[in-house]
Amino acid sequence: MEFRDRFFGNWGRASARQFDTSGTNGSVELTKRNPTFSLTKQGALSGNLRVNLSWRMRTSDFGDRPAFGTGLRHPFRKFRPEMVQAQGPAMVNVDLDLACMYELQDGAKGVVQPLGNILGSLNNAPYVQLSGDDRFGSGSGETIYVNMDHRDKIKRLLIFVYIYDGTPAFDRTHALVTLFPGNGPQIEIALNERAPEARSCAVVMLENVKGEIILRREMKYVYGFQAELDRLYGWGLQWGRGYKTKV
Repeated sequence: MEFRDRFFGNWGRASARQFDTSGTNGSVELTKRNPTFSLTKQGALSGNLRVNLSWRMRTSDFGDRPAFGTGLRHPFRKFRPEMVQAQGPAMVNVDLDLACMYELQDGAKGVVQPLGNILGSLNNAPYVQLSGDDRFGSGSGETIYVNMDHRDKIKRLLIFVYIYDGTPAFDRTHALVTLFPGNGPQIEIALNERAPEARSCAVVMLENVKGEIILRREMKYVYGFQAELDRLYGWGLQWGRGYKTKV
């Protein structure tokens, strides 16, 4: 038996698998290596599927730097003074919106989003409803509800996030999309990848595949808005420029 295996066993390989599929508080995290989750196999096919976007505006990068003495570093580096680099604006001013493009089994297509106050309906088509618009990154964020009791009428739903206004920097907003099924663990997808200048991100697809309801991590960033995501996924909707009322 090798020295590494004698003292560490399968720690490195096992922990990589463990942390790849486990988020906070026992939740499931969809990753590149494990991108899908079956709501059917989990038995989460009734009630409302809650999809929440939480985010906050980050003040600067100083707060995310590792504390002195933590992490792996050169053994003599601790004797050097920390180099202070020029920083950007003190506050990342951004307004994230949670939205959903839907396609039903009867061919009906559309979008549910804060822009234009298109909030949808939970008990009637499209069986998707948005709670409202959070412009400041509050604790509750924005939430989309999907009525799973009408899952047989849904063909596919694309949950996406776009930056309506402010700095195009998803990785600096601590954005997290969390799905809460009616049964089983919550599912988390963090929007922490660096995508300079990207203004929209397709986060997760809910799809009815021969009666099985499957969630699939997308995480595709685009530089435009809804119309560009539409072209990417072939939705075929007509889009126009919209604006929010000032607060």
